Amino acid sequence: MRHIHFILAGFLLCICCTLQAKNRVIDQPPFIVRNTTSIEVSKVVLSDTATVLHIYAKYRPKYWIQIAPDSYLTDNNGETYQLRSGIGIIPGKEFWMPESGEAEFQLVFPPLSDNATSFDFTEGEKVENGFSIWGIQLKSKKLPELALPQNAVVHKADPNAELPEPAIQYGKAMLKGKLLDSRPNMAMPISIAVWENIKGDITDIPLDIQPDGSFTKEVTLPGTTPCTMYLGREHMLQFFMEPGKTTEIYVNLREASRRKSKFHSEGKPYGEMVYINGPLETVAQELNGNHPDIDMQDKLYQNIAALAGKDIDAAKAYVLQISDETQEAIDKLPYSASTRQLLTINNKLITNAMLSSVASILTSAALHANLIKREEANNYYQELSRKVPANYVSDEDMSILNVPQAVLSNQYVQMASRNVERSGELAKAWGTDKGIFFDIARNVTLYRGIKNFTPLTDEQKATVAAMPAAYREMLTAANDELLAQLEANKKKTGYTINQVDANVSNEDLFTSIISKFKGKVLLVDFWATWCGPCRMANKMMAPMKEELKDKDIVYLYITGETSPLKTWENMIPDIHGEHFRLTDAQWKYLSDAFKIEGVPTYLIVDREGNTTFRQTGFPGVEKMKEELLKVTK
Repeated sequence: MRHIHFILAGFLLCICCTLQAKNRVIDQPPFIVRNTTSIEVSKVVLSDTATVLHIYAKYRPKYWIQIAPDSYLTDNNGETYQLRSGIGIIPGKEFWMPESGEAEFQLVFPPLSDNATSFDFTEGEKVENGFSIWGIQLKSKKLPELALPQNAVVHKADPNAELPEPAIQYGKAMLKGKLLDSRPNMAMPISIAVWENIKGDITDIPLDIQPDGSFTKEVTLPGTTPCTMYLGREHMLQFFMEPGKTTEIYVNLREASRRKSKFHSEGKPYGEMVYINGPLETVAQELNGNHPDIDMQDKLYQNIAALAGKDIDAAKAYVLQISDETQEAIDKLPYSASTRQLLTINNKLITNAMLSSVASILTSAALHANLIKREEANNYYQELSRKVPANYVSDEDMSILNVPQAVLSNQYVQMASRNVERSGELAKAWGTDKGIFFDIARNVTLYRGIKNFTPLTDEQKATVAAMPAAYREMLTAANDELLAQLEANKKKTGYTINQVDANVSNEDLFTSIISKFKGKVLLVDFWATWCGPCRMANKMMAPMKEELKDKDIVYLYITGETSPLKTWENMIPDIHGEHFRLTDAQWKYLSDAFKIEGVPTYLIVDREGNTTFRQTGFPGVEKMKEELLKVTK
């Protein structure tokens, strides 16, 4: 009998071991690339009945994420597995992040094939900005080797090379390259910020990524120009472009994903983040190294609570302390002298910018620490502004603007633009009106007029004719382009300029504006010509407006006198809808009445005149479309 019991016990043990063996667990599986930093797979549990992904989520506290119910896996053999259910999350429903900004949940799929060695997770192409993770490994802790293009090389930097002066010439520069490990329909927006310091402008250029990940872009520039490539919202890559030259970039997406990974960021790098050939290639290569301690602006904002309640003098001391600590970190970097020189310039420019914005920073700190209420912020800011002395940032510190190499910094445009009107004052302080800052100041003054849709006068043309070739050619081309645009605007339709009744009171102002459109659905956009996000949102919504053209929706745009008249008149022909430009007093009244704290601010008004939706900041095309369709049924 005892023998039989031993046999049965052994048999049951074998069954348990067999069952346990069929549950295979892969902890922190490596993956090739993802298009988000919001979710990551912390564990995969494989069994005969299901595949369970344990998801680690990190997102803004008290905001929500969502997993689409049509999410699916695709294994390396091409077989797909549809999402069955969630544990700790309901697919298709809002999942609100806790105060910590971190959470965990599980996604359940059918069992994977026995011969699957890797798989992809995606919410699908139809989901706007949907989450995707590619190449999640099942049978190896190492990723397949990345085959680098022949030109993707690491350049040996001359440790003693000095940072050269920028070329000042007008012409076309070429950008080309490839996103390594790119996938079709990655849904990762890629754009380029061109820091046109010589123009006092920043140009955002979207990149058209081909299915194989390659891209090309030609840009007309007035000289050697710092640029930033944005990979979604998480990664920024620095490089330079120069007229007459080609910049070649190979972006290592798997290394970009590893650096932001919760579980793999401390592991061995998958190569360089980016491989760059072209102008200042060794400087660009080193700028993209993994050195988180050299951005004083990030340090300041990460510790903004330390500024709460400080006075102007204490704030300056704290900013300078952070600046000194950052400079010490820069000096210790194992980089070339040229890269450390540029990083030092960056640090000086950021320090000046932070001090110039001290009242705003202290107000943000007070809000963050709940020392003041939001409705008190403006008065708090104004009171602080009055206490900032004229020499808070010394003219000597500002002299960095007249160093030619400073134009190679992506921090230059902000400080130079702020001080263009002070060029005469700075000339007296510095004892000269010669140098790159003064050339740029003269150029920016003329270019701003053109950008605000005011063609050059004959007197200004004479001034331009006497300027150095690069500035002369750039301003002439910009002016010719404006004249052509003004002529084309005369033929455009689809927009209407409306006048506000001069006799209407402020209390009846908004009612008077919308009364003309009684019985229609209104999308009201409070905006400004100088607001980049406003202009970007208008471009993004243009296809939506065409799609909903039969829904009887009126697009109503309201701006104020901060939008220069000529700029407004010549910008709105490309923004189809009904346009109003208010006086400062009218704008202030509506801003107070609707609690408009920034632009763009949107209202949706139904056919009965009820406001059904309100948001400051562009919510995205899909959200806007969803809210409009709610009231057009």
